[in-house]
This record gives sequence, C-alpha cells and structure tokens, in this order.
Amino acid sequence: MIKLDLSTALFVYLFFTVIAVLLLWLVMDLGTKLKTYSSDEKFIWHCNICANTYIDSRHEAISKCPRCGSFIEK
Repeated sequence: MIKLDLSTALFVYLFFTVIAVLLLWLVMDLGTKLKTYSSDEKFIWHCNICANTYIDSRHEAISKCPRCGSFIEK
C-alpha cells in the first residue's frame, strides 16, 4: 500500500483539477474561435426599431430582423 500524507494528497488533487479545468477551457475556446463570420459591410444589418445588429448574407435589398420581425431595407 502507498502511504500518502494529507498535504501530498491535497496537492495531487488540486493539480489534476487545475489541469482538467485548463484543458476544458482550451477546448471550449477553440470551439468558439472556429465559428467566425464575414465582417463584410453588405452582410451587416442594423434594425432601427429594436437597435439589433445582425448578419444576413441571404438577402441583398430587404431583410427581416430576427429579434422584432420588422423588415429593413438598405
């Protein structure tokens, strides 16, 4: 049997907990960086009614605001 005092056991527990949190943080950060959108001005729409700014690359002249449902033209 391995003899382990309290300070060593606490250090090992905290060490592996910190490593697990850092690895989880790294994985979550990589997942959010992969979802990038084009910042081209023609895809950015701004609703004058609810002040929502959103990206819509499907429409060129008129778009529907996803928050309030109003129609916006360029």
